[in-house]
Amino acid sequence: MSAEQQVAAPADPLRTEDFRTVAVPGAVLAVTGPPAGTEGLPPALFVHGLGGSGDNWTELMAELADVVAGEAVDLPGFGWSAPPQDGDLSVSGHVRAVIGYLEQSGRGPVHLFGNSLGGAVAVRLAALRPDLVRSLTLISPALPELPPQRTAWPTGLIAVPGVPALLQRVPAAGRSAEEATEGLLRLVYGDAPGVPAERRERAVAEYRRRAALPYALEVLVGSARGIVSAYTERGEQSLWRQAEQVRVPVLLVYGLKDKLVSYRSARRACAAFADARLLVLPDSGHVAMMEHPVQVARAARELLARG
Repeated sequence: MSAEQQVAAPADPLRTEDFRTVAVPGAVLAVTGPPAGTEGLPPALFVHGLGGSGDNWTELMAELADVVAGEAVDLPGFGWSAPPQDGDLSVSGHVRAVIGYLEQSGRGPVHLFGNSLGGAVAVRLAALRPDLVRSLTLISPALPELPPQRTAWPTGLIAVPGVPALLQRVPAAGRSAEEATEGLLRLVYGDAPGVPAERRERAVAEYRRRAALPYALEVLVGSARGIVSAYTERGEQSLWRQAEQVRVPVLLVYGLKDKLVSYRSARRACAAFADARLLVLPDSGHVAMMEHPVQVARAARELLARG
């Protein structure tokens, strides 16, 4: 298999652009972009959160297409990427895959964007490989927050041994893909009823596709456990300690309606990073780049203008 292979976009509405698969050590990743016409612009890489995919960045990437040559990567086992060959779904495992892609592609240093789990991946990557990163934009990053806010507890439960097996035995209570997707949208959006129809349809189609994959739950559970494990790491492996090692400019984006990452983390994050600026969106939830791409892009442009 070649290191990089073009793959035609699927017929269903999950991906509006072609993506390619890229073989890196221990994984085969799906990568979207950069868009045509962005040659010569500084490179950027977008890393999604738990249960997401590169499609989560479609709106923001479009807003920034005139200032960066953006690519979105599907982490191992998510989106259209295959599960990792060694089964390592820890934060460090995902970091290794992204580093592998940046080394294989030769596009670094990049402006690195991360949401939730992708934010934790971005922080660790920037601390370990500063040569690969020009700036960080972190949207509701999954940095250790103990105790987590109460609305995040149900999501954290999937990391508890025995719970995933129980969930597999419990009937879906007659819920359709549309109903299940609605529950997910209400979890991550500040205003779920305001989600555009096209975005909602893509989310339903992706839910159906993922539900048919034999490894989907295993990847979700393994990555959730990886986040929990990262929350308990101490010393040099602590994500907060690694945040203190980051020297590139950082944009932190938090939504006041986020049910998974509390805004109370923003103060500690601003103090941890050496060069940080903060954007707070009162009406946004966990995925501000999808809910308020124009506002996030405006703040990102200011950061990118610094080099």
